[in-house]
Amino acid sequence: MISSRSFLRPALAKNASSCSRPAERVACRTVARVLLVSTDAVPVRARIAGPAAAGQRAWHNTLHRERERPVPASSLALAVTNNNKAPALQLVRHASVLSTIPPQQQQQSARASQAAYSTVVLPPTTPYAQLTVGVPRETYPNERRVALTPQNVKLLLKKGYSKVVIEKGAGALAEFHDDVYEQAGATLVDSAAAVWGEADIVLKVRGPSIAEAESAKEGQTIISFLQPAQNKELVEKLAARKVTSFAMDLIPRISRAQVFDALSSMANIAGYKAVLEASNNFGRFLTGQVTAAGKIPPCKVLVIGAGVAGLSAIATARRLGAIVRGFDTRSAAREQVQSLGAEFIEVELEEDGSGAGGYAKEMSKEFIEAEMKLFYEQAQEVDIIVTTALIPGKPAPKLITTSMVEAMKPGSVIVDLAAEAGGNCEKTEPGKLVTYKDVKIIGYTDFPSRLPTQSSTLYSNNITKFLLSMAPKEKEFGVDLTDEVVRGAIVTQKGEILPPAPRPAPPPAPAAKPVAVEAEVVAVTPFQKTSREVALVTGGMGTALALGKLTGPLFMGNVFTFALASLIGYRVVWGVAPALHSPLMSVTNAISGMVGVGGLFILGGGYFPETIPQAFGAASVLLAFVNVAGGFVITKRMLDMFRRPTDPPEYPWLYAVPSLVFGGGFLAAASTGAAGLVQAGYLVSSVLCISSLSGLATQATARMGNMLGMLGVGSGVLASLLAVGFPPEVLTQFGALAAIGGLAGFLIGKRITPTDLPQTVAALHSVVGLAAVLTSIGSVMADIDHVSTLHLVSAYLGVLVGGITFTGSIVAFLKLAGRMSSKPLYLPGRHVINSTLLATNVATMGAFVTMAPGAPLIAAGALAANTVLSFVKGFTTTAAIGGADMPVVITVLNAYSGFALVAEGFMLDNPLLTTVGALIGVSGSILSYIMCVAMNRSLTNVLFGGIAAPTQSDYKIEGSVTQTNVEDTAEALTNAESVIIVVGYGMAVAKAQYAISDITQMLRSKGIKVRFAIHPVAGRMPGQCNVLLAEASVPYDIVLEMDEINDDFGETDVTLVIGANDTVNPIALEPGSPIAGMPVLHAWKSKQVVVMKRGMASGYADVPNPMFYMPGTRMLFGDARNTTEAIKAAIEARLKT
Repeated sequence: MISSRSFLRPALAKNASSCSRPAERVACRTVARVLLVSTDAVPVRARIAGPAAAGQRAWHNTLHRERERPVPASSLALAVTNNNKAPALQLVRHASVLSTIPPQQQQQSARASQAAYSTVVLPPTTPYAQLTVGVPRETYPNERRVALTPQNVKLLLKKGYSKVVIEKGAGALAEFHDDVYEQAGATLVDSAAAVWGEADIVLKVRGPSIAEAESAKEGQTIISFLQPAQNKELVEKLAARKVTSFAMDLIPRISRAQVFDALSSMANIAGYKAVLEASNNFGRFLTGQVTAAGKIPPCKVLVIGAGVAGLSAIATARRLGAIVRGFDTRSAAREQVQSLGAEFIEVELEEDGSGAGGYAKEMSKEFIEAEMKLFYEQAQEVDIIVTTALIPGKPAPKLITTSMVEAMKPGSVIVDLAAEAGGNCEKTEPGKLVTYKDVKIIGYTDFPSRLPTQSSTLYSNNITKFLLSMAPKEKEFGVDLTDEVVRGAIVTQKGEILPPAPRPAPPPAPAAKPVAVEAEVVAVTPFQKTSREVALVTGGMGTALALGKLTGPLFMGNVFTFALASLIGYRVVWGVAPALHSPLMSVTNAISGMVGVGGLFILGGGYFPETIPQAFGAASVLLAFVNVAGGFVITKRMLDMFRRPTDPPEYPWLYAVPSLVFGGGFLAAASTGAAGLVQAGYLVSSVLCISSLSGLATQATARMGNMLGMLGVGSGVLASLLAVGFPPEVLTQFGALAAIGGLAGFLIGKRITPTDLPQTVAALHSVVGLAAVLTSIGSVMADIDHVSTLHLVSAYLGVLVGGITFTGSIVAFLKLAGRMSSKPLYLPGRHVINSTLLATNVATMGAFVTMAPGAPLIAAGALAANTVLSFVKGFTTTAAIGGADMPVVITVLNAYSGFALVAEGFMLDNPLLTTVGALIGVSGSILSYIMCVAMNRSLTNVLFGGIAAPTQSDYKIEGSVTQTNVEDTAEALTNAESVIIVVGYGMAVAKAQYAISDITQMLRSKGIKVRFAIHPVAGRMPGQCNVLLAEASVPYDIVLEMDEINDDFGETDVTLVIGANDTVNPIALEPGSPIAGMPVLHAWKSKQVVVMKRGMASGYADVPNPMFYMPGTRMLFGDARNTTEAIKAAIEARLKT
C-alpha cells in the first residue's frame, strides 16, 4: 500500500505497475490524472503546507478566481484508492489554469502557453440541500445588529440551502421583524439553543460568548467577527468543540474579497455616524451662514486617517458644510482626500506610511515627532477632531495627547473611532462620552450598531457573499484551504487552531521610472507668431494672383465661388453639435444628390435616351434621386428619434407654403422669359443648402434644417431644368427617372435600422461616385469637338475622384455590413501599386488633355483607362484599411463626393454645383479631422496605414482582474447617487440600447443621476451612438460628449462601460504608448467601474487596458444585450421589493 503522503510520483508508478496489459500500461502513463488521498491520514497543517497546496496558493494569488468543477475522474484516468473510507481530496490536472475566464480567453491563453497546467485540490463538500443556516439573536451588550436580513434569507434559500433558522426577535432592534423573515421563507424558533442545536452553519455579528460556544455542536461552522488575537479563550473553546470558525475581521484586503470586507462596511458607517455624533454634541452649526443676526463661521473638522472610516467622515462633514482637513501617513491618500473637497495636511518629512493589507505601518521616531507638532497646531485651530488610526494586532497609537486636548477651544469635540483598541486620544474612555477641560471626548465602541438597519444590511450582504463563495463545487459548501480568502479568515477547523495566514509582504519600493527624454518646448515669440500669420496671408494672396495671371475669367469665377462657399461651410459645419454628426452626414449625402444636375445637361433624346452620353446622363439622374430621397428620409427618421415628449409641437407641412410660392412663381415667370431666373434659383438653392447645415447646430432647429435642405435641392433642380430647356418628351423622361429613383431611395430610407446606418451611408456614397463618373464621361463625349481645356481637366478629375469614391464606398459597405473581412487587406508592395496607379493616371491625363479634342476614340480610351484605374485605386486603398477605421473612411468618402461635385461645377461652369460641392467637401474634411484627432492619428496614417507606426511603451499591467455578476451590478447601480454609462460600438452590435434605456428610466425614477458619455469615435460613424440612444428614447440632454463630462468621473459613484475599450484606456496617458496622446474618457476615476465585455481581448489598437486590472474595476463578462436585459430584470426586482 502506498503511503497517503506520497502525493504524485509513487501513485503514478503504482498505477503503471497495476496495469497488466501493454495497452493498459500505455493508458496509465498517458492519462493518469486523479489521486485520492485520505483526509484523515494528513493533518490539517500538513495539508496546508504540502507542496500541492503551496502550488495552489500561488495559483490563487495570481488569479484570485474560483475554479471550475473538475472533470470527473472516470473521464480522465484510472484512480488509485486506499482502503480508508474517509472523505477524500481529489487532485485533478486541468488543461488550463484560466478556468473562470471565458472560453475565448482560455483559447488565447492556450496559444500563449501550451503547457499551462494546474493541480486543483477539491476539499470535502456538502450539498446546500443538506445544510441549515442559523442566526441567533446577538447577546453582546448594546448590540442591535443582526447577521442576516430577510433579503439574504431569500437569497440563500434560492441558492439551494435547505432551511434558514432565525431566533425570534433576532432582527427586531434593527427594524427587521419576525413577520418579514417568515415572508422571506425563514423558520422562526423560540430560543438560541434551538438555533445552535439545529443549524449546520451559524452566522453572527459579534463572536459567540463562552456559553454560546459551549452550545455549539461538533462539526458546526461559525462565521462572525471573532478577533482571535484578543479572544484566545473563545478560540480554544471553539477548537475544543471541533467547530470550524471564520473571522470576518480577518478577511484579507484584496480585490477579490472586497465584497466580503465587513470591516470596511462597518468602518464606512462608523465614519458617517462619528460626524453626526460630533455634530450632536457640538454647540454650533457645522456649515457657515450669514443671517440678520450676524455671520456664523463654518466649523473646522480634522480627520486623522484616510481609510474607509476617515474618508466617510470627510465626505459627511463636507456635505454638512464644514471646512475639512484630512491627514494620513500614506501619500496615496492625498488624491482621495482632495477628491472629496478636503484639504490634505502633511508633515515636512518625506516618509510613506503605506503598509501591508491596505493598512498604515508604524512610522519612524522623527516622523512621529513632526506629526505631534502638526497635530498640536491643528488642535488649536479646529473645532472637531475625528481619529481613525489603527495598526493590526497592536494597540491604537496615541495621537492626541493631553496637552493637545487642553489646547482645544471650549466646546470642541473629539470622536475616537479607535476606542475599542485603546483609543488614539490619551483621555478616551472606551464606550463612554467624557468631558475634559470643556472638550467632549466620544469613545463609543458601537458606532455601527447605532445605525442598526444600515449596518445589518451591509454586514448581511458581506457575510452572505462570503458564505456563497465557499463552494468548490456548484451548490456545495466546502472549506478550501487553498483559497486565499478562506485561508485568511479561518481560525479553527476540526479541533485545531490554525496558525494565522502569512501577512502580505510590504509593498516594494516603486521602481525608478525611466526618465523620458522630452523635446525642448520653445515658446513662440509674438514676432514669430505674427510672422507666421503674415506668411500665410501673403501665400494666399500670392496664389490668387498667380492663378489670375495663369488662367482666365471663367476659371477664376469658379474659384471665387468655391473659396467663398468653403469658407462659409467651414464656419457652419464647426457649429454643428457632435450629437448631430450622423444627421449632418445624412443631409450632406442627400444634398450631394445634386450630382444629378450635371446629368441633366447631357440628358436628351425623347422618352428614352438615344445615345451613350444620354444614357449616362439618364443613369446619373436616376442614381442621384436615389441619394436625394434616401438621404432626406434617413435624416428625418434620425431627427425624429431625438424628439422628447416635452418638446413643443412642430408643423413641417407649413414648409409647403414657400415651396408652392417659389415653384409657382418660378414657373409663371419662366413662361414669359428666363431673364435672371436661373441665377435666382441657384442663389436660393445655395442659401437654403447652407441654412440646412446651419440648422443642425442644435436639436431645436435640426428638423427645420432638414426641411430647408429639401427646399434647397428642389429649387436647384427646378432652376437647372429651366437652364437646360428640355422639350416635353425629355421632361417626361426626367420625371420618370426622378420618380423611380426617389421611390427606391424612399424605400431604402424607410427600411434601414440605425444600426445599419454606417453601411447604408457608405452605399449611398458609392451612388454619388458612380453618378459623377457617368456625368463626367457623358459631358465630354457629348460634344468632344467643342470642349475647353478646363472642361477636359475637370471631367478627368471628376472621373478620378468619383471612381475612387465608388469602389471605396463599396468596400466600406462590405466591411461595415460584415460581408467582407474587416481585417486590412495588405497587398504585396501596396504602396508601390498605388504610386504606379497614380503615375499612370497622370500620364493618361496628359494624353487625354492634349489629344482628346477632335478624337473621340482617344478621349473614350483615356476616360475608360482613367475609370478602371480609379476603380482599382479605390479598392486597393480602402481594402487596406481596417474595419475599426471605417468611420474615418466614411467621412473621407463624404468629402470625396463633395469634391466630385466641385469638379462637375468647374466642368459645367455651374455655381450651384461648385457651392454645394464645397459645402459637402468641407463637411467631410472637418468630420475626418475630428475623428483623427479623437484617435490621435493623422489622416495619412489612417488611409495609408503602416507609413508611420507608433512607438511602443514599456508599460506593464499590474493587479488582477475582478469579476462581478448581474446581482452585484444591479445592487451597485441602485445604491449609487450618480451613474455614468459609457457606450461604444459593442452596444450597437448587440443592440443593447433598448435595455439600457429601460435601466436609465428606472434609475432616474429612483432619483439617481444618470448620464451618458460618448467618445467622438464611438460607433462606426460620427454620432452613431447618439442616434442609437435616441432611438431607444434616451433623452438627448443626458447624453454628453467627452469634453463635457470628463471632469465629472471623479465624483461619480458607478461608471458602466458597455462595448468600449480603447476609448477608456488610461494607457493613452503614458508617453510612448501606441495610443499616447489619444483623448480618452477618464472612466477609471469613478468610485466603481463595471466593464461589460465578451472577454479580455484588446480593442482595435491591440493595447492592453490597465483599467480592467484596477481595484475599483469589476468585469462583467457576457453578451451586452443579454447582460443588460439581466441587469434590467434585477433592478426591476429590487425596485418592487
